[in-house]
Amino acid sequence: MSGMDKQRDFVLRTIEERGVKFVRLWFTDVIGTLKSVAIAPAEVEGAFAEGIGFDGSAIEGLTRTFEADLLAQPDPTTFQILPWRGEIDPTARMFCDLTTPDGRPAVADPRHVLKRTLAKAADAGFTFYTHPEIEFYLLKSSQFGPEGPVPVDSAGYFDNVPGGTAHDFRRRSVRMLEDLGISVEYSHHEGGPGQNEIDLRYADALTTADNIMTFRTVVKEVAIEQGVYATFMPKPLSNHPGSGMHTHMSLFEGDMNAFYEEGAKYQLSRTGRQFIAGLLRHANEIAAVTNQFVNSYKRLWGGDEAPSFVTWGHANRSALIRVPMYKPNKGQSTRIEYRALDSAANPYLAYALMLAAGLKGIEEGYELPPEAEDNVWSLSDAERRALGYAPLPPSLDHALERMEESELVAETLGEQVFTYVLLNKRKEWEAYRGQVTPFELKSNLELL
Repeated sequence: MSGMDKQRDFVLRTIEERGVKFVRLWFTDVIGTLKSVAIAPAEVEGAFAEGIGFDGSAIEGLTRTFEADLLAQPDPTTFQILPWRGEIDPTARMFCDLTTPDGRPAVADPRHVLKRTLAKAADAGFTFYTHPEIEFYLLKSSQFGPEGPVPVDSAGYFDNVPGGTAHDFRRRSVRMLEDLGISVEYSHHEGGPGQNEIDLRYADALTTADNIMTFRTVVKEVAIEQGVYATFMPKPLSNHPGSGMHTHMSLFEGDMNAFYEEGAKYQLSRTGRQFIAGLLRHANEIAAVTNQFVNSYKRLWGGDEAPSFVTWGHANRSALIRVPMYKPNKGQSTRIEYRALDSAANPYLAYALMLAAGLKGIEEGYELPPEAEDNVWSLSDAERRALGYAPLPPSLDHALERMEESELVAETLGEQVFTYVLLNKRKEWEAYRGQVTPFELKSNLELL
């Protein structure tokens, strides 16, 4: 019996032993919205064998109308009981790979895009590991007045709020995540009022992406349970920090960290330096995916430690890429941190592009530019130009222009996903550009 057959048998046995009443099959559309279809326990064995059919043309970016039929093939390794459902009608979930009726991977399945890029890394001898720090806001409600959304507290970075909503919320969320087999490293209050951060432990990138999608669902469910509202919007409050998803990354060759070289500066190997160089060179091309909303650029250009320029540095939190302080005698922990990614990104597509950019740097032998030692935000424009610090795109419109010209992004995403992202995001930009904002009315209506 193969390992996958054993996993399927385990799932079927667990469903019977735990009295599971519903099994939700999860996947995402191209933008990263979680989709779900519930099946009865009696249908699970058939789903393993043949998949569950659905109309892919009805879901954002998955297929064109003339090739609508798709199958959701559940991955038994992702089976978990959903803890928020309790003992009444116990419910489980599995993530799915999407295929065509003849068994080929669906070209627009975001999970497949990441798996395809991970396979390319594996061909080069690498395994890609990631560790996300996920920020989000807790608000009293999704409704808001002229002053904007109302956060649940006025606390700040690392503040301890005994009995406060955020404290209880994080405790409940972390426990649920652990029940789902998702290990949490840290949780704390972030810099903005009502803003929180929960960091997931290192895992391979596919597991991490699945975990991020589960994480968002857990956070939303716990918020509903506690009578508040959670949002992963990159910049919900004008005068407070945005919500990022700083991601620590490393490549391993077998059991050895390919980013580690004893005695090298910052213990960073040539492979690690080339990977950083690849991310820097292609950062503007991948921005429309790592920062996919109009609102994402309010975070990147709104200060509060969000990176705005294509730089790297050692323990420099103003840089796009940070090489964290290494721990003596712990070479396996050598890693880099990419700080532009926001909490609303589709993790499958974002991680695929970040990996592809880094691999390109290794393949082509990119040279790493000098590091940024100063606070990049405190420099003048002239100083930044003199040092060669290029800006990240100032808006979604500019990011789309860079993406459209990118061979790397087109090749990594595939034609259909590439075309759909451009089409979808251009529509968002055009809708945004055409509106008349409260700022304009307040500034101009009586004056002009």
